[in-house]
Amino acid sequence: MNAIRWLRETRNAAALAVLLLFVPPLATSCAKETSDSSARNSALRRDSSTVVHPEWSRTACIYEVNVRQYSPGGTFTEFETHLPRLKELGVDILWFMPIHPIGEKNRKGALGSYYSVKDYQAVNPEFGTLAEFKALVSRIHDMGMYVIIDWVANHTAWDNPLVTEHPEWFTRDAEGNLTPPVPDWSDVVDLDFDHPELRAFMVEAMKFWVAEADVDGFRCDVAGMVPLDFWVEARRELETVKPVFMLAEWESPKAHGEAFDMTYAWRMHGIMNATALGKNTVADIDACLRSDARAYPDDAYRMYFTTNHDENSWNGTVHERLGDGARAFAVLTCTLNGMPLIYSGQEVGLNKRLAFFEKDEIKWRAHELEDLYSTLLRLRKSDRALWNGTSGGPVVRVPTTDNRNVFAFVREKDDDKAFVALNLSPERTEVMLRGSACAGDYADAFTGREATFSQGSSLALEPWGYRVYVK
Repeated sequence: MNAIRWLRETRNAAALAVLLLFVPPLATSCAKETSDSSARNSALRRDSSTVVHPEWSRTACIYEVNVRQYSPGGTFTEFETHLPRLKELGVDILWFMPIHPIGEKNRKGALGSYYSVKDYQAVNPEFGTLAEFKALVSRIHDMGMYVIIDWVANHTAWDNPLVTEHPEWFTRDAEGNLTPPVPDWSDVVDLDFDHPELRAFMVEAMKFWVAEADVDGFRCDVAGMVPLDFWVEARRELETVKPVFMLAEWESPKAHGEAFDMTYAWRMHGIMNATALGKNTVADIDACLRSDARAYPDDAYRMYFTTNHDENSWNGTVHERLGDGARAFAVLTCTLNGMPLIYSGQEVGLNKRLAFFEKDEIKWRAHELEDLYSTLLRLRKSDRALWNGTSGGPVVRVPTTDNRNVFAFVREKDDDKAFVALNLSPERTEVMLRGSACAGDYADAFTGREATFSQGSSLALEPWGYRVYVK
């Protein structure tokens, strides 16, 4: 477990999530989980059933909203003016980073981290009021979109009233002092989920947002650092109010079962970054997909992304990490058998690392990426082969004469079929298609031009080029 401890202390959530895929089940439990809680989790795994995804999630993509940086004022009312644009883009689920008041004690930077929650049942006054948030949610629903909010169950701000009202709910060090869950997270203190009263409080706080604000679910921060049986309990209780959608910031397959609809595809994300640098090949993408197919339930949603708030702020912009391959990898995330994520500003070529603890406004502009994403997101809704989970078709590889740089595949469901070919290299290539998986007549999704393929057909791809064909 030394490797896990080191990764937690370095705040490398992506690497930690990947590592936890390959350690024994009991070792993957949260470090603070007791033997009793471990026994509960084991029982749940033996008697688990798959969650029922909300029907509206079957064709959905997800968009992460960074309210603070979205507009000059960073408010709900200013964000609302962007809704028609996001609807036109093809967005379905709006994931709001934490909307709660931010702690002041031990705050990082001038404005602090969204993930230092001071009050679970209130709204950050920088963003607006509860009434304004409820009006925003209602407007989003009226436009046929859905809302999930970030939920930080693992820790609170140092000045959250719970610290004084329920000091027994918090983890202590050997000297009895409050402690952060990870040394670098000095602005928060760790919660101890061995206390049934804490679990009940947290579930009721989550139910408040579903019942009072009509949100449609939650993105659960560092979900694997909270006992799995808590999330199972929370989901069951939330669905007494209405069906919900649950996203785990974690990669373990056991997060699915009865708790979560979707998990982060951190491993694939790392492979994409390395492939852009020439350190990986399409064989690594193949291996990842095969491994996931064995490890995850058939209808588990994986979230594919080229960036998010952590990646952008700490590891670099899309261009810094993916360079000229950014568009090709965007196409990949939108056509694999998972749900694509778009981060605030990504659709207009966000070209800077947004400050995490300060005001750092996104500069909005017209950008060709909007056309790319809108085409792909519309296609995902109209072509059943590209739907999420088992509602869409599985990824079937199309071998080519360049199996190092060209990643080609088909997905087929009912009468719909999509053929995708990506040149994941900076060199122009012309390949011959092998096998009959892609055989048929298609239309180019971007130009509408007709194309016919069969075994032995050739296909020319520019550096970092991509083709998406549908029939």
